[in-house]
Amino acid sequence: MMTTDTIAQISAIGPYFKVSCGPRTDAADFSPLADLYGEQTALEAYVTAVGKRLGTDQQRVAASTLHIGTAARLWSVAMAGTVLTGEVPDLAPERLWWRAAASGPIDLWLPEMPAVSCGDDAPDALYESIVVRNLRPLDEAMRQHFGLSPKVLRGNATSALMGAVRTLTRCVPHAPHPPLPLATALLEREPLASAGTLIIDPLEYRRHNCCLYYRVLGSGYCDECVLHRRGNSSPGPEHVNSTTT
Repeated sequence: MMTTDTIAQISAIGPYFKVSCGPRTDAADFSPLADLYGEQTALEAYVTAVGKRLGTDQQRVAASTLHIGTAARLWSVAMAGTVLTGEVPDLAPERLWWRAAASGPIDLWLPEMPAVSCGDDAPDALYESIVVRNLRPLDEAMRQHFGLSPKVLRGNATSALMGAVRTLTRCVPHAPHPPLPLATALLEREPLASAGTLIIDPLEYRRHNCCLYYRVLGSGYCDECVLHRRGNSSPGPEHVNSTTT
């Protein structure tokens, strides 16, 4: 069973892993993630805010940045809980609440301690919790309102997953349930399997598409981007850099 100590351990790993649990005095500032996926006004407002932060008026670029950042938050919390405990936290979008942050990733809050899935097939539970219950409705909203292609969305999801894996491998190297086998099993499943190529030794992931961040003034290509060439990479968008450093 997930405990407050586990939540504290997860949150201490880094900004993309931070999640609070239990009563908050500022609860009125949060909304269920399901609202972000289902309410066009809320989603458009947040995409606009991300665009201003990036200094771009290209909605597709801002929307892709928001998408990969949100995916990174979800994968980070779910993977950390799993590698630390062997149990997959239930991050259903009705139970996991969010609010926009002034900088960095969105704030996440669990009003109640999450239920967990136990058993031998953690990848199944992770796939259900993150891909089915969260990324599918978020992807649909991104396609419908901002015209992001399925290829970009798949690549964002896998980049976010691998960012979490790299951070966990570095920050909790002796976790009882290593993250790479979990990620390898997840990357064998569609739609993630079509998004890129995983190399185990040395650990490297190369996506088959681009997150569009290169269109931000003064940026470059992320190391795993299909467009990347030696000498023209950048640290990557804020969400990728924060997840992997």
